[in-house]
Amino acid sequence: MLTGIVIDARDTARVERFWREATRGRTGGLRLRFAATGEPRTARKNRIHLDLAGGPGWEAEVARLLALGATRADIGQGDVPWDVLADPEGNEFCVLRPGHPGVLAGSGLVAVCLDVSEEDLRAQAAFWESRTGWHAAEHHDRCTRLRRTPADPVALVMGPPSAPKEGRNRIRLEVAPHEGESGDFGGCGEFLDVGGNEFHVTPRRPRVPRAPR
Repeated sequence: MLTGIVIDARDTARVERFWREATRGRTGGLRLRFAATGEPRTARKNRIHLDLAGGPGWEAEVARLLALGATRADIGQGDVPWDVLADPEGNEFCVLRPGHPGVLAGSGLVAVCLDVSEEDLRAQAAFWESRTGWHAAEHHDRCTRLRRTPADPVALVMGPPSAPKEGRNRIRLEVAPHEGESGDFGGCGEFLDVGGNEFHVTPRRPRVPRAPR
């Protein structure tokens, strides 16, 4: 099951503080984990990025994010009906406006977007549906959107264009084995998905027994 997102950072405290305030702590139950790295970001565009809901006051929300340390980013998006920003270490993210397809919340994290080529879309969708336990809320030739439940505010969105792989991804998905799963990846650690993207498998947290009444 999908449990979180791992973000590499040279200044983990600063990036963690930014994302905590940017999402207002609203991540749909996903944990944002920040891993220290000495390497600067070099990719022109990450293969995974996050989408935030701008809400009815999206212009004020963009201004708030810029005040937190975000910057405007140009990744070749052209004239689009959303705002592309970057966090303090250059990781791009989008601020979506009301009416954007698939947005079910007015603030916080609403999508984790994975670049996938059209040719790999079905294979990646099947792979990630099996790993996350989330199910297709929408599927067509150029996009698949998975959700934990139909009403869950956060979706895993896959579709083209696929950015070239330029070294290890700085933003990665984190999953835990499903209950009763023996671990088809040979245990915990870092693995590659169908498209060569790194992801983490963490130990499943044991259930805490309820106290007797």
